[in-house]
Amino acid sequence: MVWLNRRREFVNSYRFNLVLFKTPINCNKMSIIISDISYHYSNQQALLEHISFSVSSNRKVSIIGNNGTGKSTLLKLLAGKLKPSFGAIQCSSQPYYIPQQNSITRQSISDALVVDEKINALHAINNGSNDYAYYDLLEDDWDIESRCKSALDYWGLKDVELTSPLDSLSGGEKSKIFLAGLLIHKPDIILLDEPTNHLDQISREKLYAYISTCKATIIVVSHDITLLNLLDTTYELSEKGIKTYGGNYSFYREQKVVEDRALEQQIDAEQIVLRTARKKAQDIRESQEKRSSQGERNKQKGGEPRILLHARGALAENSSAKLKEKQASAISDSQQRLADLRQRQQINNKIKIDFDNAQLHNGKLLVEVVNANFGYIDTKLIWKTPLNIEVRSGERIHIIGDNGVGKTTLIRLLIGELNPLKGEIRKADFSYIYLDQQYVQVDKNVTVLELAHEYNSNNLQEHEIRLRLNRALFPKEAWGKNCQTLSGGERMRLYLCCLMISNHIPDMFVLDEPTNNLDISSLSILISTIKNYQGTVLVISHDKHFISEIGITKNISLEIRNDSI
Repeated sequence: MVWLNRRREFVNSYRFNLVLFKTPINCNKMSIIISDISYHYSNQQALLEHISFSVSSNRKVSIIGNNGTGKSTLLKLLAGKLKPSFGAIQCSSQPYYIPQQNSITRQSISDALVVDEKINALHAINNGSNDYAYYDLLEDDWDIESRCKSALDYWGLKDVELTSPLDSLSGGEKSKIFLAGLLIHKPDIILLDEPTNHLDQISREKLYAYISTCKATIIVVSHDITLLNLLDTTYELSEKGIKTYGGNYSFYREQKVVEDRALEQQIDAEQIVLRTARKKAQDIRESQEKRSSQGERNKQKGGEPRILLHARGALAENSSAKLKEKQASAISDSQQRLADLRQRQQINNKIKIDFDNAQLHNGKLLVEVVNANFGYIDTKLIWKTPLNIEVRSGERIHIIGDNGVGKTTLIRLLIGELNPLKGEIRKADFSYIYLDQQYVQVDKNVTVLELAHEYNSNNLQEHEIRLRLNRALFPKEAWGKNCQTLSGGERMRLYLCCLMISNHIPDMFVLDEPTNNLDISSLSILISTIKNYQGTVLVISHDKHFISEIGITKNISLEIRNDSI
């Protein structure tokens, strides 16, 4: 084994010097070129049509847009997980892709990190094998195992073994596994689909720091405003294609305000055009009526031959008909342009969902927690110290803690779904609405309209229900859509709409990671709704932007207990 150790020392020394003298990345070189690609479903329905853009080396860009516009599909196309129906994609190297949700089951962590073959080869060589196939597989990557362990340790997964099954981990831990792959493989191109969804705040901060200092080309799909503001270019994907904004998300929002104002000016100008066209059409009708009346008077006088009068009348009618047709066409064209502009304005504008004020007066004691702790077995408690908490009406409480610290468990204790193993919880009578990241209240095998009717406890008229659905951006074409096929943002909008139909104003909103599956426009709607709601709010969220916007008044920080009683 002496020769093997010397070879490792030589290889590690060579790799170290190679890093020192590595040629800097050329920012003008294109890492990704997308040329007129389209993607159709198997039923030939188009999702993406004629999309073209490029990303130069060392650039960090975001792709934003409403749910259903194809952002995740576009990333899968770039990663080679899907093939475009038309067009071409060129990447300077194989991208490292982290999906929003990992659907692969029954694989080990080393499989997920694509290091299993190298580690198996390393173990075989260390055990004395002289098979050249193992050396070919290892590719002189002698420190692969130690790099894996260091990367897992960095992401707080020190006790996780590479041989452990991926399914044994939580959603946040799975996300960290794939993020660890960034440190292991050091890719030149990185594709991230909602990477912060299941991460606690400490892990988010680590990801922000990595992206800020990383020299790779990075493309991110996310609704995390903090993350989006770290990226230097924003691409907006919509049904009309893809549009580039040369700045981060804050710059994009500023530009959208300018565009919205320009759209308002276009609408005002088109309204003037339409009024002018209608006035001209009215003038033509009045002029024709005058000529017709004058013609009748001339006929009655009999001063000119009848055949000449008929000829003049026919000529006037023909001329008037052409003018009327021309003006009708002008009015129709203007009405269509105005309708298109107003449709764009409706899509751009946030819908507003408001609830009446909660009935409880501010300051009423709703929940009192006295020296409480919880555990699923008698010999193990969750929290390091017993909890002493008061929840009063009107408060907005943020529950803080790392993944696995028991935040959702505390919520369930506060609303009475669980009882403490130690201590006491006293609870007043209050109503609440629980919103989780899946919006499970909408996960039903019914249509949008059928669910709306289920919440119609006040016997609203049919047109009132449909009016509310329209206001929540569910037009007639969406009423027959199955609720289980709705995106996260659509589920959120529909559930809030149903609550408005029922006119049920809760004393408390309980929000458990409610922003994870929302697009940016839906996130904006939820923020507006919670900001305007005058009642009690309990919230679990690692989204700094969301928390900063909804007006938190108190924090509850949890710390897990690692020892037995």
